[in-house]
Parts: sequence; C-alpha cells; structure tokens
Amino acid sequence: MKIACLGWGSLIWKTGALPVASQWHHDGPAVPIEFVRIADGGELSTAICLNARPVPVLWAWLNTASLESACRALRIREAIPDSRVDGIGMMTVTETATGPLAAWAQSKGIEGLIWTGLPARMAGIEGQIPTLDDARRYLQQLTGETRTHAFHYIEQVPAQIDTDYRRALADLTRWQPDAPAVTAASAHLHPPCQPG
Repeated sequence: MKIACLGWGSLIWKTGALPVASQWHHDGPAVPIEFVRIADGGELSTAICLNARPVPVLWAWLNTASLESACRALRIREAIPDSRVDGIGMMTVTETATGPLAAWAQSKGIEGLIWTGLPARMAGIEGQIPTLDDARRYLQQLTGETRTHAFHYIEQVPAQIDTDYRRALADLTRWQPDAPAVTAASAHLHPPCQPG
C-alpha cells in the first residue's frame, strides 16, 4: 500500500518516529490551517481549523505497509495517547473515493493518507480557538527559552503556510531576544474559527 502523510508544522523538520521515505513535497492539497494550538512546548502551533483560509500543505511518502502502522508511528511522533480518538486523521484512497482530498491523492498515486488531527487549544482547553488578539497577547507575554522556541517555530514553518494570523503577527516575528516585543496596531481580523 502506498501511504503518504500531510504536514504543515514541525513534523516537516522534526519527523521523529514517522518513517518518512521521501523529501517533503510542496504540491500538497489546500487545507484550512491556522496558528491556533498552544502546544506542550509553548509554541503557537499550526492546526486544522475548518473556518480558516485553505493553504497548500506539504506531503511525503512513508515507508510503511499499512495505515495502522503509519497511524501508530504518527501517534508516537505527536505524543498522542491511544485513548484519544481525535488526534490522527486517515483516508483510504480507492478508485471510487470522491471529494477534493481523494482527487488530489488519486492524482499522486496515493492509496492511504494520514495527518495530524489535533484541534485548536488555548489556556489548556482543547477546541478553544484563540482570536488574533489572544494569539498576539500570548506571544507577547512569553519570556526566555519558551519565547525563543515559539518564535523559532513560526520562522521554521514553510512560507507556503501563509495564514491570516501569520501575516497579522509578522511584526512580532521580527523580535530581538534581549528586547521587548515590537507591537503594531492590532489587525482587525475575525478569528478564523468560531466555536460551535
């Protein structure tokens, strides 16, 4: 079975237990992605956000024979406990599969597709969507190694993950480690995801 994985964040430069068998290709499908998940490491990370503007994500072939083993490897890489059912997405791509994701996968000869399915998270609450102002305030209050890590994360995310939040927060990414964060007038954007 020819299996691939979609990526849009740290998985691209830090694959860990995921058995990636190719380079990360830049011609992936358009997926609604935004910087809306405060991760365990303190970074404001990218996640699928259904009301966000779709951006072209990346993809890579995996060296694994089954979707089950591919999902297990991604679960280990993402430190998602087995008890959690919403952390990994997967699709079996058949000749009769329909929809834009299936059509894209069929065009690449992909038979099985996986991706990280962790939701937005703010203040430790799964599914809580940070507004743009929330995201800005969160990044501004970070200090020390957490601050360095968070801004390095944003800088490492491939440029094609060109989200509304990323554009609006661009002034913060031009930070100096020993100086306070530079702030600009807050952009008047609505949060890309609305709960409920």
